[in-house]
Amino acid sequence: MTTAEAERSLTGLRVFLAEDEFPVLQLIEDMIEELGCRIADSVTNISAALEAAETTDADIAILDVNLRGQNAFPVAAILKRRGIPILFSTGYGPAGLDAEWKDFDVIQKPFPLDIFRSAIERTMRERR
Repeated sequence: MTTAEAERSLTGLRVFLAEDEFPVLQLIEDMIEELGCRIADSVTNISAALEAAETTDADIAILDVNLRGQNAFPVAAILKRRGIPILFSTGYGPAGLDAEWKDFDVIQKPFPLDIFRSAIERTMRERR
């Protein structure tokens, strides 16, 4: 698949983003938009993430594992129940996931756009 084909395959994808570090949040939002995706919801703390997870109209969720000192696994549980594919984002890589979530995709921060694109495509393919 060419880069142009990959970007077309993501065009219009609605993304729920939970990230607590504002500069990182802005960077990921920019990357999401560069890939042709749309931000369905963008939150920075666990309470907002829990609330949004119940109602978001997203095709995929990208969750920072640690939101201001609280793990995002309760948010992931809601999204999993709703059938929304989850891509975890963490500075710790796969080692940052609890055993229950080890089979879910994880991307280690910081990441370049091409790795991010591949992770989103893989998550969408695996969770359909």
